[in-house]
Amino acid sequence: MKKLDISQVDALFSNGSYPIEFLFYYRDAFDTDRMRRALRGLSSAFWPLFGEYRDGTILFDRYREEDFFDEEAIDREFDIPEMEEKGLETNSRFRLPELKKLFFMKALRFRNGMVLVPKMYHLAGDGYSYFYFLSWLAGMSQPSLVPLKSSLMKSFFKPHHRRTILKEFSFQGVHLGPLPQGDTFAVEGETIPRKDVQSVIREAVSSGGLRISTNDVLSALAIKKLAGRRSEGWGEKVGLTIPIDVRRQVGEYGQRFFGNSIMLHTLQLKKADLERSPARDIAVEIRRSMPTVSKETYIDYLTGLEKILAEGRLDKFKPFDPGSGCLVTNLSRLPVDKLNFGTGSPELILPLTAERNSAGILAKDENYVLRYAY
Repeated sequence: MKKLDISQVDALFSNGSYPIEFLFYYRDAFDTDRMRRALRGLSSAFWPLFGEYRDGTILFDRYREEDFFDEEAIDREFDIPEMEEKGLETNSRFRLPELKKLFFMKALRFRNGMVLVPKMYHLAGDGYSYFYFLSWLAGMSQPSLVPLKSSLMKSFFKPHHRRTILKEFSFQGVHLGPLPQGDTFAVEGETIPRKDVQSVIREAVSSGGLRISTNDVLSALAIKKLAGRRSEGWGEKVGLTIPIDVRRQVGEYGQRFFGNSIMLHTLQLKKADLERSPARDIAVEIRRSMPTVSKETYIDYLTGLEKILAEGRLDKFKPFDPGSGCLVTNLSRLPVDKLNFGTGSPELILPLTAERNSAGILAKDENYVLRYAY
């Protein structure tokens, strides 16, 4: 049996919070036999994904297909307009139930194509890890060059799982409270043209401000929208939490790390400013707040998480506080072209999970799509 101690950031999600679950629709169905073989083959390299969590440790015994994959035929057509227009309320019927392991995938064969629903508990890894694995699964499932791809995987692209490489950590004997029962919340979508975002960036530069990023602008738009929807629920200051991937800055992790290598950065913004200031000014404030990411600063961040635990403040040991702010996650760089299982890239990608007072940033054609939950 393989064992792996979880990291300080993994521990934030040890109660099953914030699972990563998407729906992928393919107009042309593909051979799931190859995908099943690929799942089994990748279970050795990505073994923590196929494990289970127990008292601060991920354990992996063996791969059994019934624990990780299921397939179903549905005698009707998949309705794309309905899925895009009605949002999470309609899409929730595709969500998978609570998992026994840390990952599960279901394939649904419709008369007009195939739907894949892979679900991963955030304890297993972050969004990068989710799509890193799915990209390899798609590549290994294609009908040609499978032996070559398998060899390359083992030789050059095998993921590593050194989760406590920067700082030793033990989460044994610590148990976060159960997830709160699902609140009823509204879901809303908004389409924002890329050209409009670029226009805001140019305005900021021309006015002598900082060089802001696309994510700064979209995060500003998201928190302005959510603050407006929550005008009576938050205080004078509103927290904005943005996950920062540190793989590029922390060499010990790197691009092949499978796990949670994120820093959850939170800044406080005045509600009055959110109501009256343009998105450009809020984006500049977001940019000014962004921390310097290095090995040293990330170790400081991990130490801060440990301090919260040492002081017994388990109510504060969570990714963000929806009672006083929001979480904005940028998923606009999804590797859509790498999710080809042999019949082309997915025609539709939809997130199936959302948390209250959060926003997800997606991309479609020449637009960004913001999905709010409040």
